[in-house]
Amino acid sequence: MDNKTIQSLREALLQSPDNIPIRMLLAQNLLEINRLEEAEIEFNKVLEYSNDFNAKVGLAKVYFQKKNYSICIVILEEIIENNQANLEIYILYAKALLKENSIAQAIEAYKNALALEPNYFDEELDKQLKNKGQQEDGEIDEYSTELDQRFLQRPDIDFSDVGGMENVKKEIELKIIKPLQHAELYKAYGKKVGGGILLYGPPGCGKTFIAKATAGQVNAKFINVSLNDILDMWIGNSEKNLHDIFDLARINQPCVLFIDEIDALGASRSDMKQSSSRHLINQFLQELDGIDASNEGVLIIGATNTPWNLDPAFRRPGRFDRIVFVPPPDVDSRTSILKIKLKDKPISSVKYNAISKKLKHYSGADIDAIIDIAIEQKLEASFSDGVPKPLETKDLIEASKRHKPSTQEWFATAKNFAMFANDSGLYDDILTHLKLKK
Repeated sequence: MDNKTIQSLREALLQSPDNIPIRMLLAQNLLEINRLEEAEIEFNKVLEYSNDFNAKVGLAKVYFQKKNYSICIVILEEIIENNQANLEIYILYAKALLKENSIAQAIEAYKNALALEPNYFDEELDKQLKNKGQQEDGEIDEYSTELDQRFLQRPDIDFSDVGGMENVKKEIELKIIKPLQHAELYKAYGKKVGGGILLYGPPGCGKTFIAKATAGQVNAKFINVSLNDILDMWIGNSEKNLHDIFDLARINQPCVLFIDEIDALGASRSDMKQSSSRHLINQFLQELDGIDASNEGVLIIGATNTPWNLDPAFRRPGRFDRIVFVPPPDVDSRTSILKIKLKDKPISSVKYNAISKKLKHYSGADIDAIIDIAIEQKLEASFSDGVPKPLETKDLIEASKRHKPSTQEWFATAKNFAMFANDSGLYDDILTHLKLKK
């Protein structure tokens, strides 16, 4: 707001000094342009006329901006005691308490804010209260900002962004989502909220994406790690890295910890020639069991392209006791994927079903590759006049001829295990998918 408008409001108040709406408008706009001394005077004048809630909040904001946190806290505490607090009040209260180094109270205020709005996230409060809270308890601050920034995510996708995969979603819902939604019911039966699911299938079929969407579906944080994030050349450091990542998940629960290419980490110990590798696997099994710290609220999802290489100990109850096959998308799923991938791209008369029927055996990653090929062709055609040319059905079908499905080689290997090393029925889903078993 410019000075001319401010002056107009002041002139209006000269004619009507007890006009609270005009005075509030003046005070709020003075606050917005950081004229704090004047804003403080106007908010106080409003409070002389009435016990106005918004004037109190405005005054608290003024004192926060002026770094007079103690007075800000006093005003906010009065509002909270009168049961008038909302999300904005609790967030401002938490930040003022944090500035005064009242960590425990700040944590409680932030929790109250999240109780009102579970989807709310404040990066400053989340990061500082967690780290300061650990230091106040006398713990070593192992969970550095660097570790958080490398691994901790708050997903912006959920199951609505996942094309198809209905059976996979159903399995995840039973194992992960329902326990979180009905924690007290599970507790009554002595069942913990958490546990592990192992996703397996050909590469590029969306195992990482479905894991991230799971975190978004339950409003949990998401940690995505692979073997390269864990391994260290120094003896003992790999085990420490693994422990730190699990602890990062525990202090941020509910949290989905996704471990990609878990076969590289969980290969059979009998095949290991180096004792260091066996130590790492044993450390992983201890973390899964929650021997030194509870995994309550930590949802562990592993992904592998070769489940037959995993140590059988990984599949014991309480570890990865539910194994879910993630197949290439069916025709309906391929249609959903195409619609999601082509959203916001220039298209014209795209017949999704016709394209999907041509993409049998194609993975989600293969469909991405086809779209990229088609786009590259359109870009070449657009260079002459600089006008984007829309993608058409024929463009995507033509691109599919230049990129063959990548899943066929995987199924050739998987079929052998499913037919000749499947006494437990672990790979029955592969046989069903190949129509070798009903």
